[in-house]
Amino acid sequence: MSHQTLDRISELGLNLPSVPTPIAAYVNCVRSGNLLFLSGGLPIDPERKVIGKVPTDVSIEEAQEAARMIILNRLAVIQDELGSLDEVQQIVALNGFVNAEPDFYDHPQVINGASELLVQIFGERGKHSRTALGAASLPLNVAVEINLVVEIKA
Repeated sequence: MSHQTLDRISELGLNLPSVPTPIAAYVNCVRSGNLLFLSGGLPIDPERKVIGKVPTDVSIEEAQEAARMIILNRLAVIQDELGSLDEVQQIVALNGFVNAEPDFYDHPQVINGASELLVQIFGERGKHSRTALGAASLPLNVAVEINLVVEIKA
C-alpha cells in the first residue's frame, strides 16, 4: 500500500496524533457516498491544548499553530476511517471558527494556518472552499475549531 501522503507529512517534520475521542454525543466522521463529513476538531493533544481568546490570550501565530494541530488531528481521523490518506481525492470544504474578541477581524489569517498546511500536504487536492468565522466562545474554551468535507476516491 502506498503511503505518499504520510511520507509528505513526515517530510514536513510532522506526525499524525492518535485519533481523538469525541467529547460529546457525535462521531468523528460520517461517510456519505464519496464524501467524508468530519466533525469539528479541537487543538488538543497529550502535551498541550490551545485555549483562550484570540488575540488577547492566544496570539495570531499561536492560533495558526492551533489550526495546524487540528488539521493533523482531522487527518488522523481520515487515516483511521479509510486506512490511507492516499484515498483522499480532494479537500472540498473547510469551516474554521476562531474564539475571538469582539473587535478581532483577522479570522481568515488564523484559518490560513490550516488551509496552507492542507495545500502543503495534498498540493492541488488540498485547495478547498472555506468559511472563517469569529465565535463568542468555543468548546473547552479552545482558540480554534475546524471541520472538513473531504471527497474520497471512488
